[in-house]
Amino acid sequence: MFLRSLPPESGASYYSVDAFAIEAGIAVDTIPACLRILAENVLRHVGRNGVTAADLETLLRWKPEAPQTLAVPFHPARVLMQDYTGIPALVDLAALRDAMRDQGREPSRINPQIPVDLVIDHSLIVDRAGHAGALSFNLAREFERNAERYQLARWAQGAFDSLRVVPPGNGILHQVNIERIAQVVRTGTHDGKPIAFPDTMVGTDSHSTMVNGVGVLGWGVGGIEAEAAMLGLPLIVPLGRIVGVRLTGQLREGITATDLVLTLTKTMRAFGVIDALVEFCGPALATLPVADRVTLANMAPEFGSTCALFPIDTETLRYLELTGRDAKRVALVEAYARAQGLWRDAETREPTFSDVVEFDLSTVEPTVAGPRKPHSRVALGAVPENFREEMTRGASDTGTLSDGAIVVAAITSCTNTSNPAVMLAAGLLARKAVARGLLSKPWVKTSLTPGSLVVGRYLEASGLQRDLDALGFQVAGYGCATCGGNSGELDAKVAEEIRERDLVACAVLSGNRNFEARIHPLARANYLMSPPLVVAYAIAGHVGIDLTSEPLATDRDGKPVYLRELWPSNAEVAELGANVLSPELFEKSYATLFDGSPEWAALEAPEGTLFPWAAKSTYIRRPPYLDSFETVAAPVPDIEAARALLMLGDGITTDHISPVGNIAAGSPAALHLRERGVASVDFNAYGSRRANHEVMVRGTFANIRLKNELAGGREGGITRHVPSGEVLSIFDAAERYAAEGVPLVIVAGRDYGAGSSRDWAAKGSALLGVRAVIAESFERIHRSNLVMMGILPLAFPEGVTRQTLRLDGSETFDLAGLAHRVAPRAMLPLRIHRADGTIETIQLKCRIETPNEQHVWVAGGMMPFVLRRLGAEPEKEAA
Repeated sequence: MFLRSLPPESGASYYSVDAFAIEAGIAVDTIPACLRILAENVLRHVGRNGVTAADLETLLRWKPEAPQTLAVPFHPARVLMQDYTGIPALVDLAALRDAMRDQGREPSRINPQIPVDLVIDHSLIVDRAGHAGALSFNLAREFERNAERYQLARWAQGAFDSLRVVPPGNGILHQVNIERIAQVVRTGTHDGKPIAFPDTMVGTDSHSTMVNGVGVLGWGVGGIEAEAAMLGLPLIVPLGRIVGVRLTGQLREGITATDLVLTLTKTMRAFGVIDALVEFCGPALATLPVADRVTLANMAPEFGSTCALFPIDTETLRYLELTGRDAKRVALVEAYARAQGLWRDAETREPTFSDVVEFDLSTVEPTVAGPRKPHSRVALGAVPENFREEMTRGASDTGTLSDGAIVVAAITSCTNTSNPAVMLAAGLLARKAVARGLLSKPWVKTSLTPGSLVVGRYLEASGLQRDLDALGFQVAGYGCATCGGNSGELDAKVAEEIRERDLVACAVLSGNRNFEARIHPLARANYLMSPPLVVAYAIAGHVGIDLTSEPLATDRDGKPVYLRELWPSNAEVAELGANVLSPELFEKSYATLFDGSPEWAALEAPEGTLFPWAAKSTYIRRPPYLDSFETVAAPVPDIEAARALLMLGDGITTDHISPVGNIAAGSPAALHLRERGVASVDFNAYGSRRANHEVMVRGTFANIRLKNELAGGREGGITRHVPSGEVLSIFDAAERYAAEGVPLVIVAGRDYGAGSSRDWAAKGSALLGVRAVIAESFERIHRSNLVMMGILPLAFPEGVTRQTLRLDGSETFDLAGLAHRVAPRAMLPLRIHRADGTIETIQLKCRIETPNEQHVWVAGGMMPFVLRRLGAEPEKEAA
């Protein structure tokens, strides 16, 4: 009824939001683009999975001045996964197939209903860096470590429909997404007729928002939510505030997109956009290239927002053409965007938002962020003072290793390697430095891990790779690497000196995450910055130098060299970019995207509908989430006499909860692996062991910088068992509580679960026996993940904290009537039994947000919820 035709050359129709709105008598001429895309999605799915026209009408009547939280049923067009999160999702799907078989149902019904792309990009570890053989060595080691995981991916590629796998060595999923996979507008069929619709997506990585920069609405979700989307179920999006960011002005000479994004990240955090949809507007969009837009969109998780969408305009089309997209696809994007009201140009009326952040690009200054949080902006000239204040130690360039010494300098991460301007600027700065005879300091581990093969090719074509090589920035691999915690080992002598002298060493990287102990266990201060600044700091070797006023080194003639002398002009960067970037470069680089290396082709992968679990595998284990599955869910039991497993402060990230990096010697996970004959050198990283729940539950809360208030002032994955008073590893304490029949809760401060969309932060908590998390506030993705694992997220009332309640871990907690009291945003009574015999009751807000989330929580989590739903559907008869 609401199908309309696009221009004849497109050969397709589309579902018109305007047509529905006119019939319903709703004005939609100034609704934000993100709302219009969601509305089209609902309209196209009316009559499926319980979606009704009333849902669409409610959505279109959203009020910007007084928004209510709406539950929007969202069917993403596709799913994007990386291997750290994607391979565990495949393990879950394989376990669901086993469970279907055990019920006497057809296992192959567990099968993706929408396109899924798995990009293997997170398993690269920078074992070697700083010489020409690093690339091949690191790739070979990656295959040695991860053969079992990659065999599982190969099996899944054959066992599941609509699943494509991008083999290792091709780049980072987000950059591969914007440069090749994303279509902006997709095509399908309706009643046998071709239709066009927005290329929406969800990804199992927080920075999936990067695709917002090319006009695609998408964000990061937990792997469990992604599994539900794959199986055709709607994701229920809580829609409340939509915040506009109005960009004006222009970046000044020498200011990079990285400076802009780190500045805006702090601005957005301060403004407060947690759980909001963010959309960009304003006159500056006309001159802001897509390469800068995707850099901004990538950091939406650091804003705290769900997305950071840019509208479709001529810059979008220019980017699609540059990256080698088919001319017909580019024409379809323009035709669809204009017809659906998603096109922006100078004549377009600006949307009406709940709030608007005004941001003048001309105010941006050279910027870094650190030393622990991506939204902690620091002016470049203030870095020495920031280090001294934050780390309580001064830094001075003594010419030897000392506090403030930079031991990791990495050009890495999708955020910046996707932007040719900052990458070429890094190469040009290196060229000028080499011409002056400068070198990186010997204690600095330097590395370059581009986000796609395109970057490697244009650096070679421009001749800049030779200059980067001279400073130790040889390509060490194409993948996530340092930003994801896989920086590899430091030089043994450097590491020994840091430990012996208890030095506060630093890392600098062009990444998006710098949480404690993420980059390297021995780098206690971590600063995010642009690629050219990474090169400059590698030469300086210290954060104690003010690069805005002091020389970073002396040249071969003994003359001081200042950063301003090396910094390339905007004109130099633009001229070089025009010479080396072309559609042909992108087409050639992506021609073999799904082929893989000889090592990939040589993998022997199992075949068949069911995955053959290997009993002795230390990488791939059948997960236990469905071991006690019942076809009818039992009533949710109350929580009685629970103990606090941990008591935590503000800003606890998913890196604190579920580390991604190295498995420390002596940790419960290390002991478990040694008992199974795994040598320390083969431990690999926690991220690579995520398909083995026995390793991962032992790694939950194993971050060496975790500050648990029940641990007597000591850092690390330890807690105090009550009533014995013994200090144990968190895993061992949880095991003892389980043997004693004691349920567990976690008590925390603000922003609990910030950071990556890491399933294992929720999965591990569930396997430790945690029934509820009581915090002052939650980050969006982790809150959802807790619900998806059957854990109840609860919020203290305003003004009430663990400190005001004087909680010390000696208490027990009761939550009664859960079977009938739990509802979205309901108030639940918490009874606190103190050691002195007194009892206090407070009201907590249930942070289950929608009825759908409530259904999932009551079912015990997403996997049993999906299994009961699919198990109840009738089998289709064979044709």
